[in-house]
Amino acid sequence: MGNYVRKVAVGKVGSVASSLGIDGTVSVIEGSSFPVSGDVVVARALTESQTYGQLELPSGRLARINRNDVIVGVLGKRRALKGFVGDVPASVVAGDRLNLLNMGGVIGVCSGHHSSLSDAIEVEVIGMAADSSGRTLNISDDALELSDKLEPSAPIVLVAGTCMNSGKTIAAVELIKQAVNAGYRVAGAKLSGIACLRDTLNMQDAGAVATASFLDCGLPSTVDHGDLPSVAKAVLNHLNAAGPDLIVAELGDGIMGGYAVDSILMDPEIRSRIGSFVFCASDYVGVVGGVALLGEIGIKIDVVAGSVTDSTMGEEFIEGRFGIHAGNARRDGARLFELVMQDHRSAIAA
Repeated sequence: MGNYVRKVAVGKVGSVASSLGIDGTVSVIEGSSFPVSGDVVVARALTESQTYGQLELPSGRLARINRNDVIVGVLGKRRALKGFVGDVPASVVAGDRLNLLNMGGVIGVCSGHHSSLSDAIEVEVIGMAADSSGRTLNISDDALELSDKLEPSAPIVLVAGTCMNSGKTIAAVELIKQAVNAGYRVAGAKLSGIACLRDTLNMQDAGAVATASFLDCGLPSTVDHGDLPSVAKAVLNHLNAAGPDLIVAELGDGIMGGYAVDSILMDPEIRSRIGSFVFCASDYVGVVGGVALLGEIGIKIDVVAGSVTDSTMGEEFIEGRFGIHAGNARRDGARLFELVMQDHRSAIAA
């Protein structure tokens, strides 16, 4: 494909491309014969959606996508059990039709969606964002350098769960808030999932002194990523530079699925720094499955949270059936924090 560069006026920029500082206009080329995840694409919205029709901007604000809006997004993959499924196209050229896969601005070929959602917004490709020489821009161009080694680290509270919408982010944000209120310097991390600033912004609102995610390493999502532990270590090393007493790290999606969460859980170096493992589930069977699957790889759940604990009956069942502490982030965040800190207090004091 030719690399003739022209300027295009854009109306909305997805937060997934926030590191590029695009504002007003962007240079584009016609397309790419070999597009890869992270390549920046400019497209015009052809449809609207009542159930999934907003775009998160670099400011974190959600803006409605209207037909004919020119938006900046990033090519990527998604494997959402309760959302959209999509992939990076084999090639991209002006006029191609793709889909918006998430509110952060990840764009690809949608192959399916949850029954509660309408069809993904369809967009027409205007071109690939490029520099003055015609080279396609990629969000990895100015990202954190991946790391094979985890440097000395503050204790890590790792929050994982059965799947999306199991209560992980609510628990992580509440733990940050409670720790800050107790006088600790806390950093927040999102180590897997699909790019969106909402979760790390919520961590900042809760008082985190520093936040980072896989997006800071140039990934629009962690689907099929072959070396996710090096991404997680880069994020954790970056956060430790801020001198936190504690890091609360969320693993987006579930311990099973397409987001490579298992590769982080299997990494010996990361596992050695986990002070408390918080597991979020929606029901009793999810807890049973989590205990069994994590037990197979030698990980012990320290605290159960998530919507299974929305009723005190859930807490009582888990503690009685498994002998595992259970706490609810919405109803009693202070108690949940106290349960987690039973494992951390001596380490932080040291």
